Amino acid sequence: MRFFGTTWVDHDGGYGLRRAAVAVGSLAAAVAGCLVLRFAYQGLEIARVGAFVDLLVIVTFAVCSAVAFRRTWEGFSRRPADPAREESLRSLRMIGFIGGLLAYFLRSLTEAPGEKLRRGEYETALAQYEKRRGSRTGNPAARRRPRRG
Repeated sequence: MRFFGTTWVDHDGGYGLRRAAVAVGSLAAAVAGCLVLRFAYQGLEIARVGAFVDLLVIVTFAVCSAVAFRRTWEGFSRRPADPAREESLRSLRMIGFIGGLLAYFLRSLTEAPGEKLRRGEYETALAQYEKRRGSRTGNPAARRRPRRG
């Protein structure tokens, strides 16, 4: 919910403009990342490291990007069950940063990334607050106490 503050709650305060900016920004960052990877690949071609290393680099970035996309996409709809596992996949997600950026771009076309998850948590917390607040209204001294006996 970075970049949105609390505008996602009521979709006010430039929410639509922010969502468009996030979509454009994440797509531009993904394109810039692809260009950087292309320059790196050209460096491997100049170094003539061989077809096996070229293939290995391509497969590594493709697999890491796919895993990063999937993990990022799932992170928008539910909290991770095992935070330690997510921490161990951090380096893999950094290598596949293009997949994460593309997931961010696609989600920002429909909602603020993570909005559905946060909205559910917000509404649950709001309902719990109203329930607690409702049970404490009134003067407790004026309440009738049940008789014993």
